Amino acid sequence: MTAEATPRRPRVLVADDHRMFAEALRGLLADTFELVGIAADGVELLELAARLAPELIVADISMPRLNGIDALARLRAVLPGARVVFLTMHRDVVYARRAIAEGACGYVLKHSAPNELVQALQAASEGRTFVSPSLAGDLVRALQRDPQGADPAATVTPRQRQILQLLAQGLSAKQIAARLDISPRTVEFHKYTLMESLGLHSSVELVRFAERHGIVLE
Repeated sequence: MTAEATPRRPRVLVADDHRMFAEALRGLLADTFELVGIAADGVELLELAARLAPELIVADISMPRLNGIDALARLRAVLPGARVVFLTMHRDVVYARRAIAEGACGYVLKHSAPNELVQALQAASEGRTFVSPSLAGDLVRALQRDPQGADPAATVTPRQRQILQLLAQGLSAKQIAARLDISPRTVEFHKYTLMESLGLHSSVELVRFAERHGIVLE
């Protein structure tokens, strides 16, 4: 009589720039999942996802180099089958809405992780979506107010998003141009095109718009 094989635990990659917090998740997940790696930012998340091919990813939103939501948008090309659950301090519904719109399977607030993260990952494994109950009501009401998901941020192109993120870091048009290998005139063109299309009148208003809509993390 042979012993039954132990079921393989789903493989999880964690992305969070707070290493101690990420390591603490190991014990929380150990009984149900296999933690295969920890990434310190969105760029490393993409690199490890391509190499380790986890079924599930737990990611913070605010991370250096590349934030979690933008990393999720790029992840489709690297590992399209991976299911992502965000674990974040951002309670603003705009982040949850954008995360779900980008294809996230879960949105859990960090202070709720001990009670909710495993539930969220199990739901993701089954193809369901989990949102922290303390935020779910606000998200439903936001969707009811705007069921079509009309979002002016949806018109922002990837290049304009890059410029907004660098603008929020305090870089000048000349510095942004050097960083992106484009001309300062092109940077200014994108800025003024955005201001005209969004009805804004200054770089400060552009940055505030980007923060409100989850393009730039506060």
